[in-house]
This record gives sequence, C-alpha cells and structure tokens, in this order.
Amino acid sequence: MLTHSTYETDNRVRRYAETLARRGDQVDVIALCSGDVPLGRVTIDGVNVHRIQRRERNERSKWTHVWRLLRFLLTSSVLMTRLHRGRRYDLIHVHNMPDFLVFAAWYPKLTGAKLILDIHDIVPELFVSKFNTGDKSKYVSALKVIEKASAAFVDHVIVSNHLWHKTLVARSVAESKCSVFLNHVDPAIFYRRERTRTDGKFIVLFPGSFQWHQGLDIAIKAFARIKDKVPHAEFHLYGVAGGGSLQNDLVALASGLGLDGRVKFHNSLPIDQMANVIANADLGVVPKRADSFGNEAYSTKIMEFMSQGVPVVVSQTKIDSFYFNNTVVRFFPSGDDQAMAEAMLEVIANKDLRSALIAGGYEYVANHSWDVRKKDYLDLVDTLAHTG
Repeated sequence: MLTHSTYETDNRVRRYAETLARRGDQVDVIALCSGDVPLGRVTIDGVNVHRIQRRERNERSKWTHVWRLLRFLLTSSVLMTRLHRGRRYDLIHVHNMPDFLVFAAWYPKLTGAKLILDIHDIVPELFVSKFNTGDKSKYVSALKVIEKASAAFVDHVIVSNHLWHKTLVARSVAESKCSVFLNHVDPAIFYRRERTRTDGKFIVLFPGSFQWHQGLDIAIKAFARIKDKVPHAEFHLYGVAGGGSLQNDLVALASGLGLDGRVKFHNSLPIDQMANVIANADLGVVPKRADSFGNEAYSTKIMEFMSQGVPVVVSQTKIDSFYFNNTVVRFFPSGDDQAMAEAMLEVIANKDLRSALIAGGYEYVANHSWDVRKKDYLDLVDTLAHTG
C-alpha cells in the first residue's frame, strides 16, 4: 500500500492493511511520518510500515506542497521498485491524494502486479473548495485529466461514497471497474470501550482535519452560545498538525468569544488512542459546510461516535442526509450556528432523545461496520491478485 499520510492516524489505510495481515498476507505500507517519529521501517500489528518522508504543514505556497508531493512520488517509486524485485507483490493498493501516486507503481505494474486506486477524496472538487476557484479553471481541468489518466492506469478504482462514485463513473472510470467502500468503522479498533473520565466535565468533541469545509468556526460560535447554559462543558478539537493560518484563526476566534480554557486544541492521535478519547466524550459534532466540498464528503467520525455510544449533532449536508436520518443523528441546517447551538442543547437536555440516538447509533454501526464489507474487499483483492 502507498499513502501520502501517516499510517497510525489513517483509519482507512489501517483497516485494509490490518485486515489483510490478520488473515496471513504479507503487507508493506509506504507512508509519511509526523512529529519526532523516526523515519525507517517499523512493524505495527503485523504490517510493515516504511516511513520515507516527514509530513510538514509549513508550505508558503502551493508549489512547495507540489514539490513535496513529487519528492514523495519519486522516493516511493524507488523503494517500491526495490521491494518488488525482492518480493514480487501481487497487488499494489494506492491511496489518494494525490491521484498520480499510482504512477509510483509503474515497475510492479510492468512486471505483473495489479493496481488499485483508492479515492478517499475527489481532488478537483476539493481544489475548488480549498482555493475558491471556479470549476472551469485550468487547474481544475488539469486535475480532471490526471484523475482520468490515473484511473486508466490501474485495474480497479475504489471510491469512498456513492455520490462520488456517480461523479467518477460519469467523468473518469468505467462502472465495471469501480467499487464503493465507505469509511466503515472497524470493530477491531472501535469496539465498545469503558468510559474512564470522572472529572465531571461535559465534553463536546470534534476529531478530524482542520479545513474550512469542516465548519469548525461554525461549531465554535455555536459553543459560545451554549457555554453559559452548560457551564461545565468544554469543546475539544483533535487534529492540530503543525499550525497553519486556519488553526490560528480558530484559536483567535475562540479567544475573541471569551472561550479561553473552554475550547481546547489537541494534536491528532493514532486511531486506537482516538477511540479512547471518543469513548470519553459526551457529544460529537460534525459541522461541515453544505456549500462546499463538505457537502459530498462522507464523515467517518459519525460512525466512530456511534460505536462508542456518543450522540452526534450533524450538519445536514447532501452526503450525510444520504446515509443517515434523525433516528441516529440530530441534524441542523448547515452553516447556522444558532441552529447548531439549539440542536446541541436539545441533545444535552433531553435524556430520552439522547438515549434514542445512542441506541439507534449502536444498531446502525452493527449493520454497517467493516465486518459487513470486509469479505467484499478480500474477494476483490483475491480476484485481482489471481487474474492475468
């Protein structure tokens, strides 16, 4: 597997890799590392992880980021070629972003290995949202060409939700070589955990990337509206990774709203540690913007909250309305911090509603966990690995 992410924090990559390792497959992952984690090879739960480059978030321009991506592409290609010569991989599973990482696997493909491109996030639409460009810009057109070429290069494409599957099939890949695998919660990691926190606080939690489409400013404003009504509440955000202008803006916003000490920013954690944090939360929030990339970006954290018996307040985006309803989450109109505050207060104050959401969440997870789809993924791997 090849991923431009840190293995320990990437739930989707870990779920695939550890599932394969548990059944006895040999799995190597080429990935990034962060912080003071050393470069080199380490074995995690039976998976050989090769950390080849540090993830830095101090880019002064998009070209700095592009250069680092290209360096990762070259370095990973050299390592993958060397490893393949010694081990003759049956399958290379490449995770975007970016899509063009599939070309790092040119030598394994040339010598018989099958390739999967796993699209976690659909890149042209994310670029439009992040850089506020039109969908007809030359950059977006170039990204669509790269997407199509990358899909043509591989033997199968996996996409992370049904809305994006429809987009990709219309634009870049034949339906016969494209499958949907959601970010299913993995019971091997998100089993029901005991609550260990006894400090009397009411913890509102957001775990995830600090990006504009996540609507974290909306959530902070909503929390400011309830802080006096729930004086023992704190809002914890996990996802800090080296700062950045958006994070600084969020810190300044919280301070300006008088939330110093009530809103706390934490570094991202390995996914198994994050499961413990979620288990000790009282309310999960997913405040994505519906007028951006977030409208169609599936929220893995919703099912992670559900798996730990944590009720969730969710922005009513197109994607989350597609997969969830009011029996399992409490929706609020996207972008409306007043409505979000009211939804949070309703879940906090209404014990019956909270109990119903928790029970509905447990049932949803049981019906949609990784255990339900795991065989489909293993069948896909085996079919590709034994073809041709």
